[in-house]
Amino acid sequence: MVPDEFRPDEPIPGDDPSQDPRSDEARTRRVLTGISSRSWEHPADRAALHALRGIPIFDEVLRKLFGFFGEKPIRLAFQANSVQVSHRQFGRVHGLYQEVLRTMDAPESYPLFVSQTPMVNAGAYGMDRPFILLNSGAVSLLDDEELQYVLAHELGHIMSGHVLYRTMLIILVQLAERGFPIVGLAARGVLVALLEWYRKSELSADRAGLLGVQDPRVVYRAMLKMAGGGRPEEMNVSAFLEQADAYRESEDVADSVFKVLNLLGATHPFYVLRVSELREWIDSGGYDRILAGEYTRRDDPEPSYAEDLGEAASAYQREAREFVDDLASAARKMRDSLLENLRSGGGRSGGNW
Repeated sequence: MVPDEFRPDEPIPGDDPSQDPRSDEARTRRVLTGISSRSWEHPADRAALHALRGIPIFDEVLRKLFGFFGEKPIRLAFQANSVQVSHRQFGRVHGLYQEVLRTMDAPESYPLFVSQTPMVNAGAYGMDRPFILLNSGAVSLLDDEELQYVLAHELGHIMSGHVLYRTMLIILVQLAERGFPIVGLAARGVLVALLEWYRKSELSADRAGLLGVQDPRVVYRAMLKMAGGGRPEEMNVSAFLEQADAYRESEDVADSVFKVLNLLGATHPFYVLRVSELREWIDSGGYDRILAGEYTRRDDPEPSYAEDLGEAASAYQREAREFVDDLASAARKMRDSLLENLRSGGGRSGGNW
């Protein structure tokens, strides 16, 4: 535990003073040349993501549904109420983003947009052409380093190949809420499975966000602000970390929380659990090994699904297998429902099916 008098802008007692985020040396970040997303992916996310990619029928369903609307209209719909970031628009954000891209050695510079939304959040969307949408609330509330954490987090989603599934989840949720006929009970089964994976993908992206800023304090401050929405002088990082410690008392508590969140239909808001999971990764030495250069490169061979399960913590192995079975079954039902809908005239004529 850290003392209660610790404030957000102070180093955590017991840490190496050279790692004080206020020091110039600490601000020099290691460029993670050629890093593969496998280096930071959480075992729960990695096993489930590999399962998603291993079910051809699932990708078939999502790409057909994507084709029903068309990628360009979906992309423009997400971007319609936003401003593209460049050296001429949101220059400060543009500079911060460029630094994150360099640190993470991103394969390309993905488009970044700012949308006028008070909620402190961001998202990565798209299919073949990913982009990041940053809410103006985040730009206003977060300082430069905290904003870079959010940008690195979203970049992590893109580099992990999350965006297709995340984009379709958002669309399916919206369609389900509006009672759209193409989203029946079969699609709701896919929704439940996707929601479960969606939350776990946040754990991976949190690790990517930490690697982008390379200072745990920045991440803790950012999550505290996003959880509570308050000003720094009103909040205490130490108390927030103590709150997160409650989730570390049992090895399987995280899985239990996920199951409750599933019933609540939640996607993001579980920052205390996320802080706990991130601290667990740091304590395991995984974060330090990456900064020391011990990480998987993008040109390394892809592991098999069996290897992914073998590397996953035992608490996630059975769950990942059940996830595969449930999702495959739901995807088959959804595909049959979509085809039946088309045959009965419920689909749009001339669509890209």
